[in-house]
Amino acid sequence: MAKKKKSSKAKTVKKVDTAKQKAAAEAKKYKEKARAELKKAKQKFAAQEKKVNQYISKNPKKAVAIAAGVGAALGAVAAAVARRKKK
Repeated sequence: MAKKKKSSKAKTVKKVDTAKQKAAAEAKKYKEKARAELKKAKQKFAAQEKKVNQYISKNPKKAVAIAAGVGAALGAVAAAVARRKKK
């Protein structure tokens, strides 16, 4: 009877180890995919940043007006949220 329990325990340990190895392999695969996607996102961001900087250089007055408008809109939203929380 003691051998049966040991054998059963050994099988369980082996199954757990196998599951751990599979999980580690899957985690590694998804980590690599995430890194690749992050690299793509950084490249896209850098390209957009370059375009924005070029636009600002060519149209400084428009850029300031747009920034002021966005700031005013965000300020209005923040004020509305603050007022709503007080009620």
